[in-house]
Amino acid sequence: MTSPAIRLVGIEKRFGAVHANRSVDLVVEDGTIHGIIGENGAGKSTLMSILFGFYEADAGEIIVHGKPIRIRSSADAIAAGIGMVHQHFMLVETMTVAENVMLGAEGGVLTEGGLAKARAEIVRFGSEYGMQVDPDAIVGELSVGLQQRVEIIKALYRGAQILILDEPTGVLTPAEAEQLFRALAELRRQGRTILLITHKLKEIMAITDSVSVMRRGEMVAHRRTDETSPQELAELMVGRAVGLPTRTGGSVPSDILLDVRGLTVADPRGVVRVHDLSLTVRAGEILGVAGVSGNGQSELVESLSGMLPRRSGEVLLKGQPVPAEAHAGRMRALGLAHVPEDRHRMGLVTSFPAHESAILGHQGSSRYCKGVIIDRNAAIRDTADKMARFDVRPQDPLLKTANFSGGNQQKIVIAREFETEPDVLIIAQPTRGVDIGAIAFIHQKILELKAAGKAILLVSVELDEIFALSDRIAVMCGGRVMGVRRTEETDQNEIGLMMAGLEGATTGDAA
Repeated sequence: MTSPAIRLVGIEKRFGAVHANRSVDLVVEDGTIHGIIGENGAGKSTLMSILFGFYEADAGEIIVHGKPIRIRSSADAIAAGIGMVHQHFMLVETMTVAENVMLGAEGGVLTEGGLAKARAEIVRFGSEYGMQVDPDAIVGELSVGLQQRVEIIKALYRGAQILILDEPTGVLTPAEAEQLFRALAELRRQGRTILLITHKLKEIMAITDSVSVMRRGEMVAHRRTDETSPQELAELMVGRAVGLPTRTGGSVPSDILLDVRGLTVADPRGVVRVHDLSLTVRAGEILGVAGVSGNGQSELVESLSGMLPRRSGEVLLKGQPVPAEAHAGRMRALGLAHVPEDRHRMGLVTSFPAHESAILGHQGSSRYCKGVIIDRNAAIRDTADKMARFDVRPQDPLLKTANFSGGNQQKIVIAREFETEPDVLIIAQPTRGVDIGAIAFIHQKILELKAAGKAILLVSVELDEIFALSDRIAVMCGGRVMGVRRTEETDQNEIGLMMAGLEGATTGDAA
């Protein structure tokens, strides 16, 4: 019998008072795809960061292909044949694909022949694994899916036989995710070992051979994928039965709180991304916006929230026209709250302590100020209260925002925006990179706002999420609304065709 690709024994890691990994054991068989799941903050990313040398374990043993090794840096991991593709890519956007692939490996044996050899290897990997990408393309001009291919090719170029992927589909479209899974299956077929960190149980069931479950820093279960179920895995992750809340029935017609008429928006480079778009959202209603990422949803959200000017068109809040020059602060004052799609770029300052991130955009409120000076103690008390109500872990307002898991960072943003009691809520990608327990919690909070009579515009690339929460669904393609459907009168097949611009090419609104 061959040795396992990876064996971890008694791995321990602390960050101050936070016990991130508690005597973790893990065995990953060679030539398999092994899933690692757990709630946000369960310790799975920390464990993989130890395996790749970003952190060094406080205690425990790492055995790779039967050989005990000490991994103190990513260079040690690469030398042991381990590669990692992170949630947030480690690429230089102004450089070409080939230059990025070579970056950091220029002095090694793999770079002999320079760019010519790198280009040839990129073409070869693309052909073998279905991950084609132009070696001379500028990385910053590539789609997110192609950038991820570059990261995988970069790891393979360095000789990775064991590949770690951390939440790889969090920023991919469904089509890009399918392409990724085909590539991973081919890598497995050729003998490579894949460690897949994800919160999406569908992906675990579809692609993995085995799965391990972590909870609060401990490894609590190992299963063969064909001998378990999504329901069992969900319960193992959170320690209790989990059911996702869904809307109940259709919405009762009420006042239109958000009315968008003929909106046209250009991005900062002057390229028109939203074309003559109209939609309405009523009190006590969730209007879902579906579409493949990059079809104008981001610019729509940023314009309505006051972050991007509109070129033409009209926006009414509660029946009153909104000035074209209204900025984000003005929109908040008018009763509109915004949960951005990218919490790191637009929702948080990760270098701030949590209590400062938790009041961003509201720091001038009398709740947090004494005159012109921010009352730090008031902000800390308020954040502690929000953390308790929104189940943010750990409940530490003084902890640096960067030290929270992605799901708990998202809860900080959601708590901040939901607690303002807005009349209109625009929420984009609310559960991106969030585990199933947190998804259920966030969905419940959204439905509670709907029940309280708020108008909610929900933008998501997750069709399951759109169908679970929305009363009506507007489909965007090429910056236009292709059609609006009542949720109970459509299905994912029709919405998918409309997303591709193939059916439903009408701007009519299902009122």
